Amino acid sequence: MSSAPPGFNYAKAYGIDSVAGAVIFAIIYVPLFFLYVRQAIVRPTYVFIVIAFFCAVRIAAFVLRALLASVATDGQNLNLFITYEIMYNVGFFGLLYSAYSLVVDRGLVSDLPLPSDPISSLTRRRMIFRLLLTAAVSIGITGVIEAAVGTTQHTVDVGDTLRKVSLYMFLILCILVAFQAVLLVRAEAFYGTYKVSEGAFGARHGIHALCLISLLLVTRQGFFAATVNNAAKQNNEHLWYPLAALPELCAVLLFAAPGLVPSLAELPS
Repeated sequence: MSSAPPGFNYAKAYGIDSVAGAVIFAIIYVPLFFLYVRQAIVRPTYVFIVIAFFCAVRIAAFVLRALLASVATDGQNLNLFITYEIMYNVGFFGLLYSAYSLVVDRGLVSDLPLPSDPISSLTRRRMIFRLLLTAAVSIGITGVIEAAVGTTQHTVDVGDTLRKVSLYMFLILCILVAFQAVLLVRAEAFYGTYKVSEGAFGARHGIHALCLISLLLVTRQGFFAATVNNAAKQNNEHLWYPLAALPELCAVLLFAAPGLVPSLAELPS
């Protein structure tokens, strides 16, 4: 990318064309940000805090995307384009970790006999999951920078490889969250839902919400995995918005279901 001719529009080259789409998503995330900030204060939990962070990052990312699409000089600004790519990748960390924390937290407050096999026990260790998420984000950021500013074809190829590794790592982590959700679904099917806030919609229908959130995240990341070797299709906004941006938004909306997310006070000490 560093050898691009003067005036090269990085945004257009990566399929960033729709100003309206970016503006609409940025506007939608604004009230969601304030909603989850309020939820984090009224019903303290790390899930709401991280979701609020995700909304803030998505607002900034879509504002940048709108600028890249609408202002020619911004679209030609490599540093601005890299900033957008990094923010978009970092933001998904928050959403995926929130989904993981929700599944683990609901298991903790339910008094359910959770599986004790090595794989299940390992996937419930938050520190390991955070480390893997951090590694995926770091590798992805390095890949974005190397692919964009690499001075040789070898460096660009290494950057592309790192981006693919990060993408597959995120996909595996999404599948792990879905796996944990399935285990919780099976446990709740036999022993009942968790007892706190039992009358709330999110508590009574938490199984469905958890499954849908997991499915949305797998769909989002599966789209990137399926198009990893086809940049034109991956960057096509007719596919990117419904298969990447929309699943994220729907997942965020589901977190607002009353009683779905246990508060810190409800978690065992």
